[in-house]
Amino acid sequence: MYSAFAVQGLAHKKEGEFSRAELASLAEVNVTSLKEYGYFTRARLNGKNLPISDPVDYWLGYGDSVLTLHFTLPFKASAAAKHLSFEIYDPTWFVDFSFADTEPVALAGAPQGCRLDVQRPTGLTAAQGQQLSEAFFNSLAATSSFGAQFANKVLVQCP
Repeated sequence: MYSAFAVQGLAHKKEGEFSRAELASLAEVNVTSLKEYGYFTRARLNGKNLPISDPVDYWLGYGDSVLTLHFTLPFKASAAAKHLSFEIYDPTWFVDFSFADTEPVALAGAPQGCRLDVQRPTGLTAAQGQQLSEAFFNSLAATSSFGAQFANKVLVQCP
């Protein structure tokens, strides 16, 4: 629904299609709005919180009537790590996040022997989803942890 609303009235040259350039201002609004939520990303380096910088190389894509926000979220500083983990999720479970199907995460300049493990959420069964009421979702707040069980997780282990 957001995608249909967001592109309504947006100038574009070809019916039903939007270029990156045509979506650039909307991409800017999206990444700016996500800042207050920490881009829904929680990172830990050797057991301690790891600060992240603002997104770079961000852009919106449009396909099958759906907007997809792509961005790179760099860490504020590079550091030697034996254990790096980060999770991407909305604690209120309102926003759905997914990684690209192929090569969702890359190690750039990592020491030899580092291992990367991407864990995707399994989600709820239909029966479990039907048991959740509107009141339950209305009670969720940014400090809730319900959405953590649906987190996309990346674990990096280095020697």
